[in-house]
Amino acid sequence: MTGTETRLNERENNSGTPRVRVLLLADYCNPDWPSLPILAYRFACAMSQYADVTVVTQIRNQPNIDREGMGSARVVYIDTEWFAGPLSRLSWFIRGGESTGWTTQMAMEYPSYLVFEAAVWKRFKQDLLGGQFDLVHRITPMSPTLPSFMAKHCPVPFLIGPLNGALPWPKGFQSELLREREWLTYFRGVSKHLPFYRSTYHHASGILAAHAHTIQDLPAADQPKAINFPDTGYEPTMFYPVDRSGRDRLTILFAGRLVPYKLPEVVVKAFAKSAILQQHRLVIIGDGPERPRLDQIVAEHQIDHAVEFVSSVPYDEFPAVMQQADIFAFPSIRELGGGVVVEAMASGLACVVVDYGGPGVFIDGDRGVKVPLGDQEQLVQSYIAALEELVQNPERIAQLGTAAHQHVLKYYAWESKIQKMLEVYDWMVGRSLTKPDYWQQPSLEKSLV
Repeated sequence: MTGTETRLNERENNSGTPRVRVLLLADYCNPDWPSLPILAYRFACAMSQYADVTVVTQIRNQPNIDREGMGSARVVYIDTEWFAGPLSRLSWFIRGGESTGWTTQMAMEYPSYLVFEAAVWKRFKQDLLGGQFDLVHRITPMSPTLPSFMAKHCPVPFLIGPLNGALPWPKGFQSELLREREWLTYFRGVSKHLPFYRSTYHHASGILAAHAHTIQDLPAADQPKAINFPDTGYEPTMFYPVDRSGRDRLTILFAGRLVPYKLPEVVVKAFAKSAILQQHRLVIIGDGPERPRLDQIVAEHQIDHAVEFVSSVPYDEFPAVMQQADIFAFPSIRELGGGVVVEAMASGLACVVVDYGGPGVFIDGDRGVKVPLGDQEQLVQSYIAALEELVQNPERIAQLGTAAHQHVLKYYAWESKIQKMLEVYDWMVGRSLTKPDYWQQPSLEKSLV
């Protein structure tokens, strides 16, 4: 246990306030699966240090959770694979794999998730009616299009989120939309008319939503219950800055699935067109359907001496990869979250992102570089200009990296997020009458003085 965790526990114990009893719904929750599953897992582990947590998750997560444990939380597994399994395989077939067609996946998960929550309600109905829990918190799924079966039945406060979604597909990227198999995005509004959608937000006592565009997509009558609350977090003992001075050949890093909307080819094309950038090194970590396109660009422009591909890196080795890099280039044009950007910022990298979606919120002028959203050629030119300016100004890289690290330590470190979530819990159960404002709260360090 860290010193910070010890002080938090002492503060809680000295206050004499009973720990909140939370039923945590997390169908996606797995220490070995990237993105949402590992985020949910780490949140549950961290929260279990400060509240009495019972995690309810799918049985498919059991082998990995049993191996790693779940902090101090109690874990209950629900088996709905008899229903979810066939739908998952059908979704995989329609999407042509698991890399693209995110909207199709959400549509296929609609009935599966309702079955999951119905099973949870059957299992915990008597415990909830008997006062065994103070609140129910649904942390996954994060899509606002997937409603809750339990919200209208729940006899205790029901908290949902952080949600993240409703980011429009940017104009000018029709080719990427088609390659992403995102045809259903045109029919996303239908989800608001499906059963349980309105009842979910009407009966929820609180709604956590990452970014303003997600809040604005909620039913107007329920928006006053929403709190702007980030969906991502990171572990400071894993991701932290190192001394990067004295490096002559700098490393520019891209990390993520090689899928159309992340536009990894923008950075590759920037290298192809810049003799200045070719004096340095581009490392691309990830795999996916765009890899052949990237290989072709590298071959056509004969820049294999400056571009390196790494298909995958184990998560526990990823912090070292961040520390070996100097700049993080992430030209995704429809990134709902972007937790990898937060990890890069925590590692002290100078980040260059597109000013749209999650990365556009994380980055500001004093802690990174945001390029305006444009068509692909405009993005290539913007990345050439931004990256050339940085590689020729190491002091600027260091300044941006330091400011980025300080910002995410204050707002995205798990310890800080948990403290802020506890304030939400206090509001939910009536211990506090003031609705929390995530961004106006003092940092963790200041709160402990």
